[in-house]
Amino acid sequence: MEDGEPILGSLFVYAPNKVAPVIFAAAFAASAAGHIWQCYCYKCFRVIGLHPVCAVVFSVGYMLREYGAFNYMYSTRNLLVFIFSQVFIFVCPPLLELANYHVLGRIFYYVPYFAPLPAGRVLSTFGGLMLIVEVLNSLGVSFSANPSASQSRQDLGQNLTIVALAIQLAVIVTFVVLAALFHRRCAKAGLRSRAVSTPLATLYASMALILVRCIYRLVEHLGNTTVRLKDLEALRSLSPILRYEWFFWVFEATLMLVNSVIWNVWNPGRYLPSDHHIYLARDGRTEIQGDKGRDERPMLAKAGSILTFGVFFRDKKGSPPFQELSDLPVADRQT
Repeated sequence: MEDGEPILGSLFVYAPNKVAPVIFAAAFAASAAGHIWQCYCYKCFRVIGLHPVCAVVFSVGYMLREYGAFNYMYSTRNLLVFIFSQVFIFVCPPLLELANYHVLGRIFYYVPYFAPLPAGRVLSTFGGLMLIVEVLNSLGVSFSANPSASQSRQDLGQNLTIVALAIQLAVIVTFVVLAALFHRRCAKAGLRSRAVSTPLATLYASMALILVRCIYRLVEHLGNTTVRLKDLEALRSLSPILRYEWFFWVFEATLMLVNSVIWNVWNPGRYLPSDHHIYLARDGRTEIQGDKGRDERPMLAKAGSILTFGVFFRDKKGSPPFQELSDLPVADRQT
């Protein structure tokens, strides 16, 4: 309810809105259709393929929430629908964050001589971290979303979610450090290509949205989240974030929809080549096609470069990891 007064037996704690889920399910479906068309048109599914997948999952999650809006009182069937809707909605943001790391790695492939981390290591390193976050997040949501679970099981779910969100916050900070260091190197070298600046600006906006959403979720789980469906006083003592539905629609649904739409508007396929063996020359105007060269540095130097984000132990030659084969015009993309 809008006044924050809980309803006994409601899986949502309140009587959920019946209109908003339809709007967001339709909006995410439209965004998914746009992403699928753009992936086909720009041949960029490998770069941004997680976005159409997540948009579809979001849409299904909000469809299930619409069912729950009319069937929110506790029963076995309603509980299963509620848990699946929660998992589908909350499982996607870490995947969208992973998609951002994929885009950053693709930018590093395009301008390898300023990359603070080898492009191939971006996805493998952050992908491993986000896999941990995804597992912890999925388990945490499934445990804590079940109001019929034991107190210890709900507490475990809450703790797992807090750990996942803390790791996610740390990874976001690391991302910002990497992107800012790369951006600074490009600026110092006078590289002003739109093929680099536009995807980077979109990444910053996307990570800001995910960061705000992550903080919202962390604050939610640091409060009282133990749901006792038949105890009115216990429900009244819950965190306001759980008792007022508008928090969810503003800081969860809206932020993630905006994140999906900005990637529709500034799809990286419009700016970056589909082939990661095509690199931007140092003049910022021509592209060079070639093969990745070998990094001849000792293993310890490579490890030191990775651990310090390329600040130390950089390749002294300063040459890009490829052999120049041919110059290609870039007029077909917005550089």
